[in-house]
Amino acid sequence: MRVVAAMSGGVDSSVAAFLMKREGREVIGVTIKTWPKEECGGGDDKMCCSLDSIQYARSAAEDMGIPYYVVDLSKEFAEKIKKYFVEEYARGRTPSPCVYCNSKIKFGCLLKKAREMGAQRIATGHYARIIKRGGKCFLAEAVNGQGDQSYFLYDIPKEELMYLDFPLGELTKKEVVEIARGENFMSAEKKPSQDICFASGAGGYKKYLEKTAPDIFVPGDIVNAAGKKIAEHKGIAGYTVGQRHGLGIGSHEALYVTKIDAKNNAVTVSGRENAMKSRLRVKGFNWLIMDELNRPRSFGTRIRYNSKKAEARVVPKGKDEAIIEFSEPQFAPAPGQAAVFYEDEIVAGGAWIEEALE
Repeated sequence: MRVVAAMSGGVDSSVAAFLMKREGREVIGVTIKTWPKEECGGGDDKMCCSLDSIQYARSAAEDMGIPYYVVDLSKEFAEKIKKYFVEEYARGRTPSPCVYCNSKIKFGCLLKKAREMGAQRIATGHYARIIKRGGKCFLAEAVNGQGDQSYFLYDIPKEELMYLDFPLGELTKKEVVEIARGENFMSAEKKPSQDICFASGAGGYKKYLEKTAPDIFVPGDIVNAAGKKIAEHKGIAGYTVGQRHGLGIGSHEALYVTKIDAKNNAVTVSGRENAMKSRLRVKGFNWLIMDELNRPRSFGTRIRYNSKKAEARVVPKGKDEAIIEFSEPQFAPAPGQAAVFYEDEIVAGGAWIEEALE
């Protein structure tokens, strides 16, 4: 069976392609070039769009003896992901570009390219699993929960799950690196990057926004929980809900950003207790185990990639909106981030956080 393997140049995607080849699959390596290097936050070589990363991927493909291609989607990526990223920060929200890119660009492109090449499936280096039950395919957590990446994949259309392979779903990162070293892949010693692919390097996302969208940085007030001005900010785009460091405010207690009000260009800071929220409004669902939620239902819920699942009741308010009621208050749920729902190890679906409710 022919399979297209997404290869970013990192150790995970290289080993995923290798495991497919070892299974006897006819593997074709493909790198999706998502951003021109000169616009990628200074051209950090750890980024997936850097020339070095493409060389790492090409080298691994040559080592495996598989064909390799680069697909340039930098224009589409700029039009969709850059626009989304900037607009979300301008609205006082915290975007999740990896989730958005996976569902809006990467997986759809890979499937299209696979079909053009006569391939039946695609494989990636994500730490997640596809489980078959009753003739249906479900997205599931990786066996090693600590490195699980299923959160980033919840927004993929459920119709596409049957065409996906995640070869690393039952492996640890350590095991993957050991395989890469055994095959002498250049990526085995490559340091992983947790940065946004187009906003890495010194200054991160804020530097990227200042360079590409300086107009969204408009000075305004920083206020306390009572609404009293206590300082000034240089633009709400430089803040995210839950942020503690870099506020530039002297205080005897730890202060956190608890609210960003784009309409009034204000940032609210307060103690940690005011950042704890039990109720959220979410919208824009993508369900993987059903077509829609038509009654209240409980799920294990993550409100950010590295958070633990928390018990929550999801109460539908129309077809595409709901209220999440947590059993225990959660720290700093940020509008713009995804709330992802789980039934045990299975990803049930998810939605975008709109606001925390009092």
